[in-house]
Amino acid sequence: MDAPATATQLDPITVEVIGAALSSIVEETGEALIRASYSTNIKERRDCSTALFNTAGQTLCQAEHIPLHLGSFIGIIPKILELHDVADMAPGDVFVGNDAYMGGGTHLPDIVLAEPIFVDGEIAAWTVNLAHHADFADRGHAHIYQEGLRIPPIRLYKAGALQKDVQDLILLNCQVPRERLSDLRAQMAANRVGVQRFQDLCAKWGTETVLAAGDALLDYAERKMRAGIAALKDGVHTFEDVFDGPEFDTTLPLAVTLTVTGDEMTVDFTAPPQQRAGINMTWTALAATVYYIVKAVVDPTVPPNAGLARPITVTAPSGSLLNCRHPAAVNGRVQLCQRVADLTLGALYKAAPDKVTACTNSACCVATFTGQRKADGTIWVYLETFGGGGGARPTKDGLDGIHVHVTNTSNLPVEALELEYPLTVVRYELVNGSAGEGKFRGGMGLRRVVRAEEDCLVRVDVSRTRSRSWGLEGGGEGGHGALERGPGVAPFDHDKGQLAAGQWFALATPGGGGFGPADERTATLKTQDELDGIASAI
Repeated sequence: MDAPATATQLDPITVEVIGAALSSIVEETGEALIRASYSTNIKERRDCSTALFNTAGQTLCQAEHIPLHLGSFIGIIPKILELHDVADMAPGDVFVGNDAYMGGGTHLPDIVLAEPIFVDGEIAAWTVNLAHHADFADRGHAHIYQEGLRIPPIRLYKAGALQKDVQDLILLNCQVPRERLSDLRAQMAANRVGVQRFQDLCAKWGTETVLAAGDALLDYAERKMRAGIAALKDGVHTFEDVFDGPEFDTTLPLAVTLTVTGDEMTVDFTAPPQQRAGINMTWTALAATVYYIVKAVVDPTVPPNAGLARPITVTAPSGSLLNCRHPAAVNGRVQLCQRVADLTLGALYKAAPDKVTACTNSACCVATFTGQRKADGTIWVYLETFGGGGGARPTKDGLDGIHVHVTNTSNLPVEALELEYPLTVVRYELVNGSAGEGKFRGGMGLRRVVRAEEDCLVRVDVSRTRSRSWGLEGGGEGGHGALERGPGVAPFDHDKGQLAAGQWFALATPGGGGFGPADERTATLKTQDELDGIASAI
């Protein structure tokens, strides 16, 4: 058997094989996390992500889970390296963190576990995973101190030994500690897989070769991204939109200036000052959103590592809605991330009109229920995110009832919901009349009607209630999102409401924009619409 290649003997085949192995590692760790988890938000909805990082804190590979979670990953490893001496780290150390300002995170429910991978006594890489812990419910969102427990990057395990006092502190601040403990253990199990698989890879190929291949993959991603950007139309491309949500009574203007110069791109945003509401974005959340949408349009085959970001510069005013400063609240930042993705998509349309869809629903509509069980008084928390309409494509209709852009989670099956929580799903349907008309119609939004079987509180995030998703090339706008109250349900206080046992409310999500003039829709597609009973947005 031939000896493994050295760093100076790397060839494209070796780099490709090792790159595939790195992808396999992060996908396996992700599946381990999902299968070992306890809460419905992770085991059913798959609201989690995994990645590998090099010793410089750069992404080597991210699993195909939640694009937005890259924002937490790219923040926490550099923060760990800033706050902790590498020389004091040992095999079995595991760092935990979630804070948006001192922990590199993007919002507090996303708790990251990061573990250095030692090979021959030296740190060769990091395995990291993130799980959304659906726990910090019934909170205020005026500033981050109202939003939950802030965790800077600290050791949860030291040389393999659990720091029980740290764990106890975290669990004491959680409303559903049993779920949190079980999910944290699942995250630990996933990290164990990541460590073992990476060490096995180094044993097979040699650590020097694996690390050199990682560097080569970063360079390869950069070259592919530069080639893709170079194929775009040079120039300055602008786009504007607005953002609306239940926490405030107005719409907020957003704008982007996307500049393509050769093989480099600058994406510069303007936005209002940060708000006293849980919608603000940290810069890492903004960057993760832009990297995702640029990759999706320019070249989806670019490897998901730090190299793809090298030709892209992302800016927004400090202290603004899109680049907030302490102590801005950030819990619902995903709503704004979705709008930023479509905002950037609108500017990219001017640089690559053949690669861009019409506007999606631009939202990640959320309902969070919390209450105390009659049987034993324990607190329960149920979080659900709802899909909506996808934007129409240049040659096809938009997809109905899907998660778009940076979320990528599943819905919770009705059977699992009703088994776990004192809730009943009365209706679950597509919203007829929400599809933007066009040669190709936009996707339809969803409506989910939920009845409370016990008294509970509910908090909602829904968007596009005042604005609509835009179409392209003469395509129509998508339908509005809406919150609907059943008989006897008191008006919500912006985003918060109460349900008594037997009462229901519904969340309807926005539809996607259409592509092309409606009078160019083919007779075949019109006939199919009639057979399916599909009406366009009005």
